[in-house]
Amino acid sequence: MHVNDTRTLSPSSQEELRRRVVARLVGPRAMNISEAARTFHVSRTSVHAWRAAYDRDGEAGLASGKPGRPRQPRLTKAQTVKAIRLVRDRCPDQLRLPFALWTRAAVGQLLERQFGLKVSVWTVGRYLQAWGMTPQKPVRRAYEQDPVAVEHWLRVEYPAIAQRAKAEKALIHWGDEMGLRSDHQTGTSYGIKGHTPVIPGTGQRFGCNMLSALTNRGQLSFMIFKCRFTTPVFVAFLGRLLRQPYLRRRKCFLIVDGHPVHKSAAVQRWLESRRERIELFLLPGYSPELNPDELVNQDVKSNALGRQRPANQQQMMHLTRTYLHNTQRRPDIIRNYFEEEHVRYAAAP
Repeated sequence: MHVNDTRTLSPSSQEELRRRVVARLVGPRAMNISEAARTFHVSRTSVHAWRAAYDRDGEAGLASGKPGRPRQPRLTKAQTVKAIRLVRDRCPDQLRLPFALWTRAAVGQLLERQFGLKVSVWTVGRYLQAWGMTPQKPVRRAYEQDPVAVEHWLRVEYPAIAQRAKAEKALIHWGDEMGLRSDHQTGTSYGIKGHTPVIPGTGQRFGCNMLSALTNRGQLSFMIFKCRFTTPVFVAFLGRLLRQPYLRRRKCFLIVDGHPVHKSAAVQRWLESRRERIELFLLPGYSPELNPDELVNQDVKSNALGRQRPANQQQMMHLTRTYLHNTQRRPDIIRNYFEEEHVRYAAAP
């Protein structure tokens, strides 16, 4: 007997065929399963299954559903919650997985190791999408960072500083120092597929250093210099900062990291002699993401130098100064630095 492959029919045609076959299986002149299979050129197995579905669910049992195997989650609810927590709170190497970042392959190995579930990277991708996870550039965080100290800074120390600043009419500044190198590169360049573009540049390395401080009101001060970052350099920058017109009648609260220069005895003596005009506060250790001035550093590296090729140190310093001078004229850009997630706490006046 020739048997038709009903899978080639549309879902509506398949449903109609099932109803016609089952209609001949019921009633006073009903066919048996073998006769119906020969009459409609379908297999006895299919006819038997359709009759069983009709007996169990009636006409609804013959309706066409979504084609293919029904998708069912292979992780239990408890396993899903645990997997999300591990991906959210841990890094792969902390779980002894041979990955630095959470990729689909890394999550696949996690599921296999934790739950004995082996799935393809495409299935892992669907899991991640269902869990509300997307690929993102991670923020680098040092192992030495103390989460308790960070929490204390956010909940206690900085709110106290902000309250004092309001009471004393002081202006909070965020400061940082950064080194710039001639071989820093940012972004991509179009080229023929399979042939990496070559950007000509000098083989001689040179650099300079930068000190900057900004406020959430849109003020930015900076200093570009050639020498190493030392106590005299920092003191000189503090002196220039206090000479800014907007600070002539206001006190400066400067928040910086724990660099040894910031804590040196000479700096402390200089600050003590000017305690009515300036006060220094230190961020928790290994917590650069809490400092809005880090965003200024990234901006300068990416946009002032990363897409250009200075020929010498003088040109590098000129490009950096020009870019920062232009930024100074755009308080809206400076205020936007404080919209980044990790420093949004410092955006309030």
